[in-house]
Order: sequence, then C-alpha cells, then structure tokens
Amino acid sequence: MSGLLAATALLGLLPLTAYAQMTSREGIELQNQIMDLKQQLSQVQSGGGSSSVLAPPVAQGTPQTSGASGDLVAQLVDRVNTLEEQQREMRGQIEDLTNQLKEKSASLSKQMSDMQFAAQNGGGAAAGGAAAAAASSHATSSSSHDEAAASTPANYLKAGHDALLKRDYAGAQENAESAIAHGKGATKVDGQYLLGQSLAGQKQYRQSAVAYYDAYRSSPKGTKAPFALLGVSASLISLGDKKAACQALDKLKTEFPSAGEQVSHSASVFRKKASCS
Repeated sequence: MSGLLAATALLGLLPLTAYAQMTSREGIELQNQIMDLKQQLSQVQSGGGSSSVLAPPVAQGTPQTSGASGDLVAQLVDRVNTLEEQQREMRGQIEDLTNQLKEKSASLSKQMSDMQFAAQNGGGAAAGGAAAAAASSHATSSSSHDEAAASTPANYLKAGHDALLKRDYAGAQENAESAIAHGKGATKVDGQYLLGQSLAGQKQYRQSAVAYYDAYRSSPKGTKAPFALLGVSASLISLGDKKAACQALDKLKTEFPSAGEQVSHSASVFRKKASCS
C-alpha cells in the first residue's frame, strides 16, 4: 500500500524530470551548433573568404568579391551571437528546472513520510481503540509508577498492561516507553504496541498510529502484526481518514488472509465504519 502511494507521488515529479532532460539535450545541441559556427567563422576569417560554408547565393556570372566574404563573416558572427544568447537562456532554464527538481524532491520526501504514516500507521489504532474500550469497563484509574520500579523490560510491560486496565493511560505510556528503550526483539515490539494502546486511550490518534505502525514494521510477520494493522485503521478512522483506513485494512487482508476470528471480526467492523468497498 505504501508502495502504491509512493508511486503516485513520484508520478507528479516525472514530467518535470523529463522536461529538464529534454532542455538539457537542447542545450547540448545548441553548444554543438555554436562550436560548428565558430569553426566556420574561423575558417572564413583565416581563409579570406575562400570557405564556401554557408556562403550566400551569388548570381551567375557575378564573381564573389571581398564584400561577399565580409557579408558571410557578418552572418556567421550574428548567428553565433544569436545561438550563444539562446544557450544562455537555456542555461537559465536548466538552472530553474534543477532548483524546481530539488524543491520537488524535498516536497516528495515529506509527502511520502506523511503517506507512510497515513497508509501504514493504521494497525495498532484498532487494537488501541479496542484496548481503550476494554479498559473503560475496568476499575478506576490509578498510578502504576511504583509497579514499574523493577528495571527489566518484562516488568515494564506488566506494569504498563496493569495501568492500561485501570485506564491509567499516562502510566501505561511511561512503562511502554521504558520497555521500548530497554527491550529487544519481541519485547520491544510489545512495548511499541502497548505505546499505541496507551496513546489511543489518550485520544492521541496520530501518535498512536505511528506507534502501531512501528510495532508492525519491527515484526511484519509476527503475532502482533495483524493487530497492529487493525490499530492503524482504527486510528485513521478516528482521524477521519477513511480512505487510508480502508487501505490499511486491504493490506491486512492481503498479508494475513488466514487471520484469526478476532482479527477478522474487528476488520469487518472497521470496514463498515470506514465505508470500505
């Protein structure tokens, strides 16, 4: 999905690139013409008018005079000047196009980052929304900072999940970030997923989408990956970007066609919410 969006963005840059290449070729052709004309001019000047290159037509029976040679030199000089002026203009156009290409490239890079977020950060939002909904039915909020006293990533995760169930989303976020900072492999992925859930609980949907996508990207074939994609779609729905949410759900269907009942049911619910085709 992100590849399709990136290709779409690149299409906007192709016409400008093609035109820049075309302009560059025209500039080279002009340069060649100028070199040829300068050669001809040199021959005429050194040969005293003996060169017949680009000589003006002369009536039959009328001998070529030094005036004709002078006219030829004048014509060549004028043409060289004209072509050099065209070359200067062409260089200016190429410079402008080069600057435009640089600006387009920078803009494209930003667009691709934004689209990557929109298209791929929908995984954990659904899971985050589900976690937030489940958490709302549990006991009242309470700080879990003391529970995170143990410095192991596993303990941070446990404390974070406990905080999530108590709707202490800020505490869950803090523990999730600690698990990410100190954990590796699956533990780090779990921390990224927990971070998405805690941010979704705080209605920070854009950030939760990023966290869910990080969880998916870190382990695209792992057990958390389909839930992370669900979270991305749910976050995008909450942000009002239904089109990107549907793309995230399509990615989920393509990459995990045999996902479990829980994932399939959630995906079906989100498809209806996003009005996916």
